[in-house]
Amino acid sequence: MDELNELSQWLTYSEAVTFKVALLSLLLAFALSQAVGAAYVWTFRGMSYSRSFVQTVALGSIIAAMLMLAINNSIAAGLGIAGSLAIIRFRTAMRDPRDMVFVFASMGAGIASGLRAYEAAVLGTLIFCLASVLLAWSEFGTQRIYDGLVRFSAPANAETEVAVSKALRGCTRQFALVTLREVAQGDAMEHAYQVRFGEVSRRHALLQALEAVDGVQDVTL
Repeated sequence: MDELNELSQWLTYSEAVTFKVALLSLLLAFALSQAVGAAYVWTFRGMSYSRSFVQTVALGSIIAAMLMLAINNSIAAGLGIAGSLAIIRFRTAMRDPRDMVFVFASMGAGIASGLRAYEAAVLGTLIFCLASVLLAWSEFGTQRIYDGLVRFSAPANAETEVAVSKALRGCTRQFALVTLREVAQGDAMEHAYQVRFGEVSRRHALLQALEAVDGVQDVTL
C-alpha cells in the first residue's frame, strides 16, 4: 500500500501555479507568437496568403501555454490531456512545409512559456524570427535559372551563322540547337535554340541582338 501511495503521489505531484505566473506565461506566449506571425507576414512569398493562418499562429501558443500550465509537472494530468487531444482530428492540409514550421515555432514558444522557461522562449523566438527574415532577405535556396526556346529564320550562309552564334554567346549563359530546317525553298533556315539566361534582363538583349543580324526575321522567345 505504501508503494502504491508513493506512486500515486509521484504521478499527481504538481506545484501550485499562482495567478501572476499564469498571467505572465500566457501574455508572454501571445507576444512571442505575434512576433512569429509578423515574421511570417514579412517573409511570405507566394500567392495563397491567408490571414486566418497568421491569426492561428498568433493564437496557438496561448493554447500550448495553457496546457503546460494545466499539466504543471503532473504526469497523470499530462497523460489525460494527451489522450484528450488524441481524440481531435485536425484535417487542415498545409500545402507549404514552411507554414508547418511557423506553426511549430508558435507552439514551441507557448510550451516554453507554459513551462516557465522564459529565457528559452524569448531567445528561441528571437533567433527563429531573425533566421526567417535573413533567409528571406538573402533569398536562400533560390535558383536563378531562366530557360526559354528562341525561334527565328535567317539566310542560309556562313556569315549569318557566325553573327547568330555571337549574339547567342553574348546574351545567354548556355544555348543548344534544337531544330534546324529549310524554309523559303532553301533560301533561309528556321532555327530553334534552347537558351539559358543568367539574368532576366538578358532576354530583351538577346531579341535585340538577333534582330540586328542582317536577314534574321520572325524572332520569338
